[in-house]
Formats: sequence, C-alpha cells, structure tokens
Amino acid sequence: MNLTAIAIDDEPQALEVIRLHAAKVPFLELKATFTDAFEAISWLQMNRVDLLFLDIKMPDISGVDVVKSLHKVPMVVFTTAYSDFAVQGFELDAIDYLLKPFSLARFLKACTKALDIQTLRAEKGEEYMFVKTGYEEEKVLLDDILYIEAEGNYLIFMLKNRKLLSRQTMTDLLLSLPTDRFIRVHRSYCVAVAKIEKMARQEITVSGQAIPIGASYEESLVAIRARLIGA
Repeated sequence: MNLTAIAIDDEPQALEVIRLHAAKVPFLELKATFTDAFEAISWLQMNRVDLLFLDIKMPDISGVDVVKSLHKVPMVVFTTAYSDFAVQGFELDAIDYLLKPFSLARFLKACTKALDIQTLRAEKGEEYMFVKTGYEEEKVLLDDILYIEAEGNYLIFMLKNRKLLSRQTMTDLLLSLPTDRFIRVHRSYCVAVAKIEKMARQEITVSGQAIPIGASYEESLVAIRARLIGA
C-alpha cells in the first residue's frame, strides 16, 4: 500500500525540505506542493490524497482554518516552527506534529504512522464517506457499497442491505471515492471492484444485478481484470 500526499507551506524552503524527504520514502508519492493555501484548497476540491503536510502559521489563512474548510479531510500532519500550536493541531485529529526543522528520521516516522493508520482502516473495512440525503448527511462504510447508479440529478447508492438516494452528480462523487476500490464502467454506473461476481463482454454482475459496460468505458474491463488477477 502506498500513500499520496500534498504539502502546503508559505515558505518555499520548507516545501523543498519536504520534497527532499518525501523522495526518500518509498511508499510516499508527493503529488504537489503549494505556497498558496487557497490554491491548495481548490486543488483538493478536485483531487483526492491520503495525507496532507500542512503549516499552521501562514499569512492569509492558518493551517487550522484550511482543515476546517475542507469537505473531505485527508490525514493531516502539521508542520510548524511554533510548538505552542501543537494542542490546537491535535484537537483537529491531526495524526502527527512536526516541529521545524525536522529530520528525515522524524519525517519518516510520521509517514509510517500514516501508512499504519491507512492499512488498519483498509483491513477493517472502516473507510467511510458521508452521503447527503435530503437535509441530512449519513455515514456510509465504503465496504457496504455494492454499486452506485445515476438517475437524472440523483445517485442511488446500492448498499448491502439498503439503498440511499442522494442529489449529486457522478463526477462529483468520483472525486471522493478511492480509485483502487471503485471504478466507473458506464455513464450511469460506478461499481465496487471487490463486489464484482461475474464478467462478460459487455456487462458485469454485482450482487446478482447485471450492469452494462459503456462503450467509452470498455478499457475499464481491462483494468478490472488486471486488478482481480492481481488480487
């Protein structure tokens, strides 16, 4: 299992340290770095990562407020030169706190902790998301999702023992789903790879339900087969 991450810090030199350290951690992929926190927030609205290295004290917005602004928060490791921010950081469930200047060994320890948490979540099937249903948001375990079907402006979440109706688009949903566990096979369908029971040329079966493979998603069959063979 690998981790994807980004780093946000208003000091370019601090980001360079993170880049150099990250390059030496074999299971960590640093997707991007940002000196502009607002640019990073916009990026996170369109992309998913597992881990966020985040400076707390920045000129325009604090790291704490960055976390509060995110709809889906990845694991957070705060980085700062001010030790008095530690308590505030951990109140936001940060997994670690790196006091600048930090060594490669200390950086690796934080990354290993994040990997352990990610692995444990995957083993327990406890990864989850919140699905908006009417005026409420309901917690849904990813392991309970069989497939999602688009119907007009709504999505139907087909779960193990029930279904949920949510007003959102498939495009928006895919931004919050882990790509190693879910794959889009049709304009109107996204399926949980682990729940696939049968595969044919133009359809797959999930929980007894035949789901078509869209013409523009035929390459998904190749990806699915590769994943299942690899598993």
